[in-house]
Amino acid sequence: MKFQWKEGNDAELLINGSEYFPDVFEAIRSARREILIETFIIFDDEVGQALKEALLEAAARQVRIEVTVDGYGTADLGDEYVAELTEAGVHMHIYDPQPRRLGVRTNLFRRLHRKIVVVDGEVAYISGINFGWDHLPEAYAMGKQDYGIRVRGPIVEDIRRTARALLLEHQAVRGLPETLAETPSAGQAAMRMAIRDNRRHRTDIEDHYLQAIRTARSRLVIANAYFFPSYRIWRELRNAARRGVEVVLILQGRPDMPWARMFSSSLYSYLLKDGIHIYEYKERPLHAKIAVADDEWATVGSSNLDPLSLSLNLEANLFIRDATLNRKIHDHLMGLIENSCHMVTPEAAERGRWWRAPLMFVSYHFLRHFPVSVGWQPGHTPKLKPLTPTPQAQKQDNEQELH
Repeated sequence: MKFQWKEGNDAELLINGSEYFPDVFEAIRSARREILIETFIIFDDEVGQALKEALLEAAARQVRIEVTVDGYGTADLGDEYVAELTEAGVHMHIYDPQPRRLGVRTNLFRRLHRKIVVVDGEVAYISGINFGWDHLPEAYAMGKQDYGIRVRGPIVEDIRRTARALLLEHQAVRGLPETLAETPSAGQAAMRMAIRDNRRHRTDIEDHYLQAIRTARSRLVIANAYFFPSYRIWRELRNAARRGVEVVLILQGRPDMPWARMFSSSLYSYLLKDGIHIYEYKERPLHAKIAVADDEWATVGSSNLDPLSLSLNLEANLFIRDATLNRKIHDHLMGLIENSCHMVTPEAAERGRWWRAPLMFVSYHFLRHFPVSVGWQPGHTPKLKPLTPTPQAQKQDNEQELH
C-alpha cells in the first residue's frame, strides 16, 4: 500500500482510557454498517466487558464486525467471552496463535501491536491503548498514561484500507467492500498513515520520525514508553540538539517492566552530553507513543522506539500537520514535565556507569542485530486464524443447554 498526505481532516486528542474508551464505545453503538478493530490486548475485565456489550448491540443491528487480536497479547481471553461474540455474529480473528511450551507463551515476536478502530468508514481511531483496566490511570494506581486520536475526513479511508488489507492478505474474510463511504473534508489537518510490517513497510514509521527530527528547527518533544532506538534515530537526535533544536525526551520513571528503564537509562549519559533534556515520568507507568516537532508536526500511534516496534511488530501511527493539535499535545506534555516528571541530570546519569557502560555496549549492539537473528528463530510465517471457543468449552456449553 502507498500512503500520501491527505488534507481536510479533523483530529481530536484522547488522553488515557478515561477519554478514549467512552468515545470509541459511543462510535460503536452508533455504527450502522461496519466495525473494524485491531488490537494487541483485550482483557475480560470492566473495559473488555464494556467493549463486548457495545459490539453485541451493534451485532444485533446486523452491523458487520471484524475484530482482530494478537495471539500473544490476547492469549488468555476466555472461551465464554469469545463464544458470546461469535454466536452473535461477530467475526473474531487471532494473529499468530502459537501453543504454549511448559506453560509459557512462545510467540514473542512479530506481534500485531496496532490499535485501530474504524466505524462505517467515517470515523477512525489510532492509539497505543489496549482494551483493559490498565489504561484507566484515574482508577488504578498502575494504570498507564497513554494517548489516542479520533479522526474524521479523507484519512479514514487509508486507515480502513490498512485494517482491510490485513484481513484480505490472510484470506480471513470475503465480501469486504473496497470502499464503504465517501470521506469528505472535515477539518484543516493534513495527515499521513504509516504502518510497519515485515514485507513492504519495514521502516516507514522510523523514516517519518527521522524526517521530522532532521527538519526540526526549534523544538522536538518525544514521549515514548520503550525507548531504545535505532542508531539512526539516536544519531539524528544528537545532531538536532547540536544545531540548536530543543530536544526533550519524556521516558519511563515508574516502568511496568523494569528492563525498559534499564535499557533507556544506559543511553542517558551519551544523550545528555549533546544537550538533550531527559525527563522521567514518575506518577504512573508511561505507555505513550506520541511526539511533536516545531509548531505543526505531530504523531500518535502504537509504535515504540525500540527494536520490537521498529524491526519486528506490526505497528500503525498517524503523522499529522496541524498547529492546533500540535499545541494541545505540546502544552499537555509540558504539564506532565512540570507536575509529574523528574529531570535527569548528568550526575545522576553517571552513577553506576562503571557497570552500565559495558551493559549498554553489549545490549545496544545485540539489539541492533536482534531482528536479524529473530528472522531465523522462530522460522515461521505468522498467520491469521479464526478465534473460536475451544472444542471442550463448546461441548460444556452444549451440555449445559441440554440440562
